[in-house]
Amino acid sequence: MIACSFLGMYDLPAQASANDRLWTAIATRLIARGIAAPRHLTRDRAPEDLWRDPALLFGQACGYPLVSHALPLGVLALPDYDAPGCAAGRHRSLIVARATDAAATLADFRGRRAAINDPASNTGMNLFRAAIAPVAHGERFFADVVVTGSHRDSIRAILNDKADLTAIDAVSHAGLARFEPHLVERLRIVAETPSSPTLPFVTARTTPIETVTALRIVLTEAMADPALDDARATLFLHGIVPVPPDAFAALGAMAETAAALGYPDLA
Repeated sequence: MIACSFLGMYDLPAQASANDRLWTAIATRLIARGIAAPRHLTRDRAPEDLWRDPALLFGQACGYPLVSHALPLGVLALPDYDAPGCAAGRHRSLIVARATDAAATLADFRGRRAAINDPASNTGMNLFRAAIAPVAHGERFFADVVVTGSHRDSIRAILNDKADLTAIDAVSHAGLARFEPHLVERLRIVAETPSSPTLPFVTARTTPIETVTALRIVLTEAMADPALDDARATLFLHGIVPVPPDAFAALGAMAETAAALGYPDLA
């Protein structure tokens, strides 16, 4: 079984080389410890496929599928991002609309169109649903919900008048604001969602405990390596924090709270 690695959750074209450098630093340290590690990141497979691959040595995953889809992953650490809306291993989504849209509050968007990146996304759907549930009053809220496949494409749907409101996680928003500002400069933040743990660094659940320990050690070393300062800055990575007990259970609790409010589905 040939090991694979994945850092595709925040991998804009302007960030790809930074992810490559971060992974090279991690892989080099693993190899020095006698652990077989791939030299290159995998970029030609769907995240959902990689998350279920027992050969996944190191990756990053969305938190909500860990709960809703029972992904066979072990969590190594939470990244701590230096971006607006992020702190101490937590982040939130920014709910955005066109800057020219006259609607002022979430309630004003009743009967409009929403865009989500994926129905299983925490930041694009689950946190979005948690923010809409209190104003939906147990009724359908949006006239339509379109699935775009990515946060970037959700923004494009807003700008192209194919949707009116979407939720973009704070790290994605910061990356687009810095590296592709033309996509966010015509947007306005309408509201912020509740916070949740950041997208965890993970490994396959079947990864031997000795390798898991080594992964945590070399990841900690990479976060403190001065030679990677600029790469981490490009990725907004401030460091890592340990995973609190039951950290991701809160994501399931958000879904349960929305259901209790009569709003089980983002609709």
